[in-house]
Amino acid sequence: MKKTNAARILDRANIEYAIIDYDTDPIEVGTERVSENTNLHILYISNTLVLSENKTGVVVDCISGSSELKPNSIVQISENQKSTLAALKNTQELTSYICGGCSFLDMKKDYLVFLKPFAFQLEHFSMNAGLRDKQIKIDSIGLHSITKATLCRTSNPKQKLAC
Repeated sequence: MKKTNAARILDRANIEYAIIDYDTDPIEVGTERVSENTNLHILYISNTLVLSENKTGVVVDCISGSSELKPNSIVQISENQKSTLAALKNTQELTSYICGGCSFLDMKKDYLVFLKPFAFQLEHFSMNAGLRDKQIKIDSIGLHSITKATLCRTSNPKQKLAC
């Protein structure tokens, strides 16, 4: 199994995790597809969004796969006037990851990262391991101890989910 930088960070912090391999489609990299291919409920899978802002530059928002970004929420929290999703073609240049492979644990620069507090109420949390076909499954306590993310609500549920 190939280790990713995100896995190495968890190793150094002595945090237990599992890497889940799954089949990917280079075009369809959404959380719904990840959920289908990993047998993880979409509620536990995170979606890493890279945004460009007019004052602070790049910020990263990690929301539940069962949610969608709230319009203007990042702008209000980060005190910017304008925030837009970064173009997919720029994702690798900004983060060092390809689209569908972003891990907020280890990016090219130390960007401001937002994470929904709800992530710590879950039994476990799944995020991309740094490659399109790998997820890291980590318990929420371990995630809380390693993340430098700002906790805030930046998303709304897409639909009601049965858990």
